[in-house]
Amino acid sequence: MKEYKSFYKEVAGNEGSKCHYNTRLDTYGCGCEHDCSYCYAKSLLSFRGLWDAKNPSVADIEKIRKKIKKLPKDKVVRIGGMTDCFANVELRHRVTYETIKALNEAGIPYLIVTKSDNIARPEYLKIMDKELAHIQVTITCFDDAKYRKLKYEKAPVPSKRIRAVEKLQKEGFDVAIRLSPFIPEFVDYEKLNAIKCDKLIVEFLRVNSWIEKWFDIDYSEYTVKEGGYRHLPLEKKLELIKKIQGKEISVCEDESRAYEYWKNEFNPNKEDCCNLRSVVK
Repeated sequence: MKEYKSFYKEVAGNEGSKCHYNTRLDTYGCGCEHDCSYCYAKSLLSFRGLWDAKNPSVADIEKIRKKIKKLPKDKVVRIGGMTDCFANVELRHRVTYETIKALNEAGIPYLIVTKSDNIARPEYLKIMDKELAHIQVTITCFDDAKYRKLKYEKAPVPSKRIRAVEKLQKEGFDVAIRLSPFIPEFVDYEKLNAIKCDKLIVEFLRVNSWIEKWFDIDYSEYTVKEGGYRHLPLEKKLELIKKIQGKEISVCEDESRAYEYWKNEFNPNKEDCCNLRSVVK
């Protein structure tokens, strides 16, 4: 078992300045069993020979506990930035489980981002504190058969993730669907709108040479250039957003003009594009 030593990070730069929750704590790293083809962590680490999808590195829970004791109680910690904290490796090592317990004891709020339905297993529902826990379950395609054919990630099929979201909603957790990245060709709006979950976080696809080789889609409309990426124009994004019904939508954005629009004209919470419930700002 390889130890993941870089489990804690304060994200800086463009992302850190725009993201309200730039404190990241990863229980696993240097690989992820979901092995998403478009993953930014994979793109960064593969070129350096540090990506091992089958055997992610495991953080030392004792070191995590020591770090948590030093964290301020007025900042939300995001769990699962570089490697999914609820991939099946968690069922073997339980580092995320113990991390949640430690955050609960310290009274520190936490944001969990995952593509796994493991988060809705009974043992996790039992320990997550509804006043501290905020959960986003990422879904990019909403049809199991289409998802299997696409083969761009190895996470649980959409139906399992949808059931997990609806269970978390029913149990009273602050949960949102995370449509990230939002790839219009993959979205079944009827199925998305039918999910019994109040909140939706949208993060549109941004395109570079790494992304282009993974998806068989039309990139011609990605004409706005910024920060080494190409983005859809804001007008096109607004057109797509209108197809989503019955959800409180908040948009996480990277491109500057669109970022200002979503923040000032659209998002329910101007200071928090994740739109978390009842956290210290």
